[in-house]
Amino acid sequence: MPISLEDARRKAAKWHSLLAQGIDPRVDEERLRLAERRRAENSFEAVAEEFIRLAVIGPKPDKPKQRKGPVVARELRREFITRWGKRPIDSITAHDVVAVLDEAVARGAPYQAHNLLGHVRRLFNWAIARGVYGIDRSPCDRMKPADVIGRKAVRARTLTDEELRGLWAATERMGYPFGPLFQLLALTGQRKSEVANARWSEFDLKAKVWTIPPELMKGDHPHVVPLAQGPLDILEALPRFNKGDHLFSTTFGQKPVSGFAKAKARLDRLMAEELGKGPTPFVIHDIRRTVRTRLSALPVPDLVRELVIAHTKPGLHKVYDQHAYLNEKRHALELWAERLRDIVSLPPENVVALRVKA
Repeated sequence: MPISLEDARRKAAKWHSLLAQGIDPRVDEERLRLAERRRAENSFEAVAEEFIRLAVIGPKPDKPKQRKGPVVARELRREFITRWGKRPIDSITAHDVVAVLDEAVARGAPYQAHNLLGHVRRLFNWAIARGVYGIDRSPCDRMKPADVIGRKAVRARTLTDEELRGLWAATERMGYPFGPLFQLLALTGQRKSEVANARWSEFDLKAKVWTIPPELMKGDHPHVVPLAQGPLDILEALPRFNKGDHLFSTTFGQKPVSGFAKAKARLDRLMAEELGKGPTPFVIHDIRRTVRTRLSALPVPDLVRELVIAHTKPGLHKVYDQHAYLNEKRHALELWAERLRDIVSLPPENVVALRVKA
């Protein structure tokens, strides 16, 4: 490619300078070319996708390395890769990170902002530890969540009896997959990810137990959930697929259900129709907190209440006997199912009646 006379003069001057230093100009040009190539290969997108593949999801997508691996991957792609994709990873600054966090706070999602900071901090620390991406510092260094986002307020939202009635009526109208999914959340008090990712292989319907595998649990221990009659009836009403064994799926069981933002918006809308007014804003996790809070009003020991929702306490039961307190947990969940039935004002045989959509 022809160059201008001015560019040729500059290049000649540079070559003379390199030769004076004992440097071969052709070797130096190759070095610069390779450095530019490495910077292109080490784009934020390339490194982030490698982080997702190696550290977040791992070799078995159906059993991700991180308990919330699919969520982390989705948020990294949506919030960071779409913004910084082709930029070299070492060009990302603290200002870039804070801009993403500020945007999340501005749209009323401070909790998500805290999660996003955690995701991107781990990504940069992982990249530095690997030592192969040409980066030796993180833009998140010295970045304290309380300073850049604000203190993470303790959530205390629980649903009232009226809201539980509205929620139950709304879930009956929603149909499969989200109607029965939300009902299982309300009856068992388990986490959204545990219910949404549940597989038929985790259930022993004859023994009336659901064993959540360790990879889905925060404490990396399996969690046994006794099944009262309400959840059992829900399970019996669910469709079975030949292509996969996920309980809640729009891909014939091959992948777990997704799209919770739209499902929650629909739940809110249906609850507003049932209640004649919009419910006070709540998040899906507040259903779990409601179950735990309501267990305190039942004749259930504190230890058992905690074990029902997999909040283990130090002691031998955590290490040696994964079926410890099974009968006590079963009694607690049966009491809660009865109480919830009374709240939603349904006769016993119809506690979990569903209208499943084809």
